[in-house]
Amino acid sequence: MQSTVDQQRLKQDVARAALAYVPEDSIIGVGTGSTVDCFIDALADKKDHIRGAVSSSERSTQKLKALGIEVFDLNSVSELPIYVDGADEVNTHLAMIKGGGGALTREKIVAAVARKFICIADQSKLVAILGQFPLPIEVIPSARSYVARQLIAFGGEPRLRQGFTTDNGNVILDVHGLQIVDPYTLEQALNQIVGVVCNGLFAKRGADVLLLGTPNGVETKHPG
Repeated sequence: MQSTVDQQRLKQDVARAALAYVPEDSIIGVGTGSTVDCFIDALADKKDHIRGAVSSSERSTQKLKALGIEVFDLNSVSELPIYVDGADEVNTHLAMIKGGGGALTREKIVAAVARKFICIADQSKLVAILGQFPLPIEVIPSARSYVARQLIAFGGEPRLRQGFTTDNGNVILDVHGLQIVDPYTLEQALNQIVGVVCNGLFAKRGADVLLLGTPNGVETKHPG
């Protein structure tokens, strides 16, 4: 079983590898999570070579600013050359489940603006079929019970993420028990439920490149 120390080293390896994709004098998109924290730390060494970043969460914004990296509002930026983010699960087609940290909506928005999505993850996140990690759904609070009933009809078991509110002021339902063999179709179907703000499937806008941390080094993968 992979130790916490080994997993942290793999996260640091892929974070450093992602620096090679950062263009000079650019504004880049930055995601959220423990692996992205490693990327932000690594980015500090390159902060004088970029203009700044657009962040997908308050957590990442605070970390970027603390390191002296300017954070731009997405509305002031027309295009991002890259977006760097992690994944809770990713398959060989580079479709992902994201949202373990609750920032899925802003992550999906920033990813949509970026020309290239660079996913950084350790090898434990690569799966054959998505769904072992509970699928996060951001929901308008007043629609929580209605949305939960609809999610049960999809074969899932929705559970309210207790004591958690998103940066947008909404709640998260984590859906357990799904085997997601067609993430693209399910992503679209879930978005049609009234009251759903966003779901954590990134299939329509999957990653363009996966930097996967392994004990033998960082592997670069493309959609297969």
